[in-house]
Amino acid sequence: MMKEKQQIEQYFAEHKDAFIEHIRRLVRIHSVKGEAQAGMPFGEGPAEALKETLIIAEELGLLTNNIDNYVGTISINEEDTKLGILGHVDVVGEGKNWSYDPYEGTIVDGKMYGRGTSDDKGPVIAAMYALAAVKDLGFPLAYNTKLIVGTDEESGMEDLDYYLTKEKTPPYLFTPDAEFPVINIEKGAIRTSFDASFAKTDKLPRVLSVSGGYKVNVVPPEAIAEIEGMLLPDISEIALRVTEKTGVNFELQDLGKERVHIKAVGVGGHASTPETAINAITGLLTLISKLPLSEEEGHRMLRGVADIFPHQDYYGKAAGLAMEDKESGKLTMNFSIFEYSSDGQLKGMFDSRVPLCATEANTFDVLEPKLADYGIRLERGGFEKPHHTPADSPFVRTLLHVYEQYTGLKGDCIAIGGGTYVHDIEGGVAFGPTMPGIDTRMHSNDEFIIIDDMLKAAQIYAQVIVELCGADKQQ
Repeated sequence: MMKEKQQIEQYFAEHKDAFIEHIRRLVRIHSVKGEAQAGMPFGEGPAEALKETLIIAEELGLLTNNIDNYVGTISINEEDTKLGILGHVDVVGEGKNWSYDPYEGTIVDGKMYGRGTSDDKGPVIAAMYALAAVKDLGFPLAYNTKLIVGTDEESGMEDLDYYLTKEKTPPYLFTPDAEFPVINIEKGAIRTSFDASFAKTDKLPRVLSVSGGYKVNVVPPEAIAEIEGMLLPDISEIALRVTEKTGVNFELQDLGKERVHIKAVGVGGHASTPETAINAITGLLTLISKLPLSEEEGHRMLRGVADIFPHQDYYGKAAGLAMEDKESGKLTMNFSIFEYSSDGQLKGMFDSRVPLCATEANTFDVLEPKLADYGIRLERGGFEKPHHTPADSPFVRTLLHVYEQYTGLKGDCIAIGGGTYVHDIEGGVAFGPTMPGIDTRMHSNDEFIIIDDMLKAAQIYAQVIVELCGADKQQ
């Protein structure tokens, strides 16, 4: 391995500038899911990003195939595929409060900022360059490695479902859409909603509306409300106290006629790690629950929602869902989307990442009656089972060994709350590209990669290809 390692490291030292520019070429494409069009199942942006990805691969001398603009594949050769690497070029929306243009790929102090840099355009380029390095360096291969590039990972994974109707999965498969060392457990998830109807009232003070969140797997960075029957100074005094407690800032606007507009500003983040963000919805509901509102059914429901999903309750304790196991850790809770209207409608969505010990009985059966006490109906659905690949499998052992050789760090298996492409694929794991302890702010503002770390990940992937597909490695 040492001679191969030296060659691979030298290759990436010589190709660093091109590597960086190829990531930027993808980051510049706004590939958020859009309306389906003829030949573009997920809209123009994802289709354009896939097209550009395959163009780059061809520039690097790799073999490409576009499967109806759902998925593209990139191969080293035409041998049987033994290793699959599964990435994606669609992204979540950019949100707000970026320090740099989210679609430029600005480089500052060794970091590249931009939507998709770490999730998952940078990793796709890293994997692509791993294929190119192995090919260009002439390492003898008995098998092919195929980079499988999707366009709907962030919004339902219909791309992967379509691909699997056309092709079978390779014997070994990893996704470069997480972190090192190896993620062999992905928590399950509950992504569902609750709703209620209530009697309309004109009694003051009242909440006219509440709105917050835009995607179920994102911690909401902003939320708004409109209050009638209170003066701005009175709300402001309460808001200041709530800010001290929650970290959520409130921007108030006097609309006249005793109407006040409230904007809650938190910090967005990924639903799998709600403790790293500041939820604007739960902060706003904390404020609303402290206002001297009229005693009406809708207001009672608002207070109930605030009680069941309180601010900073990242682990679902108030909802009665707190649980954990040794292998996969704690259940997490993200209150994602909320809408309320004084006309008599309330609806919310949440995204809970659940450990191996979670079942519908110890989640839905617990939460449903708590919401029902306030007249709120839980939608029983959206339960996704956890994913687990044994840590002692030969594939996992190979990945960990290569990781240790290239980083000098101890390799072991970890569990995450995020769900990746391999969640429903037996034997699949997530493998890099982010180094341990680095928060790249994926799904939040100022998402970034550390360029040298991404280059290191590409080197690791190249060595893995050699170890698993090399002609001189076969028994």
